[in-house]
Amino acid sequence: MSPTLLILAAGMGSRYGGLKQIDPFGPSGETMMDYAIYDGLAAGFTKVVFVIRRDFESEFRRLIGCKYEDRVAVEYAFQELGDLPAGFSSRPDRSKPWGTTHAIWCARRCISEPFVSVNADDYYGKSAFVSVAQFLRQAPSPGRLPEYCVVGYPVLQTLSDHGSVARGICELDGQGYVAALIERKQIETFGSTARYLDETGNQVMLRGDEVVSMNMLGFTPAVFAQLERHLVDFFERQRHTPDNAESIIPVVVNEILKEKGAKMRALPSTDRWFGVTHAKDKPTAVRQIAEMVSRGAYPSPIWGST
Repeated sequence: MSPTLLILAAGMGSRYGGLKQIDPFGPSGETMMDYAIYDGLAAGFTKVVFVIRRDFESEFRRLIGCKYEDRVAVEYAFQELGDLPAGFSSRPDRSKPWGTTHAIWCARRCISEPFVSVNADDYYGKSAFVSVAQFLRQAPSPGRLPEYCVVGYPVLQTLSDHGSVARGICELDGQGYVAALIERKQIETFGSTARYLDETGNQVMLRGDEVVSMNMLGFTPAVFAQLERHLVDFFERQRHTPDNAESIIPVVVNEILKEKGAKMRALPSTDRWFGVTHAKDKPTAVRQIAEMVSRGAYPSPIWGST
């Protein structure tokens, strides 16, 4: 069964200062998604599902979706505040999306095959899509323990020069599987390595070769029921401590692994990841894309006409 590419494009870009999902980065106005979809189609993905917000659906379809509809099957899922598990409703004062776990779960009606989720504003690299596509084509049959995957990058290749970031650090078991996926916040460079703030506010040093997840995660449809169960727990807690908390996918994946609900294969990438957490990250991303285009890694315009 051919795998699906799920692109999480509903974020509000609060640190970036705008909708970076539709911001141009390529020399002919390409978005980051253009390169992900180009690499995904070359690797054998045959359907693209965009998770977006209803309030910019028309603009997204006009600027983004229309470029792909004659090249690949395209579907849209909507991350809406009111799309919640049975028995829950959104608070009237809530405007912030519920997080990446909820974003993936919102695509449950569009996907019945193995899929990979990626962020709309990240560049993952050609080999990453090839390795995930190969893995997903060999996913275990129904009835067996689900086997998922994560593309891993060295932490020092994923940091920003313009502010701290959050990353899911993969603890590996020596057999190529992820034993734990621990979300760490406020990671920043420090000399030749990096450091982060732990839960007590103390600085913790990293070696620099830790493998981190950038939310390029391969799943089978079995994950939707698991995500819903964890969302139920999350929303139950929100009833008692209402705030702007989000359910983020690294935390939930780690819980699934602790429960022995799935296995997760680590797929180390030889590509360089880059993204745009902060607005000042954009010039670097633009330069790196221009260099790849000049080497012939991508055509320009990437789709012949943008």
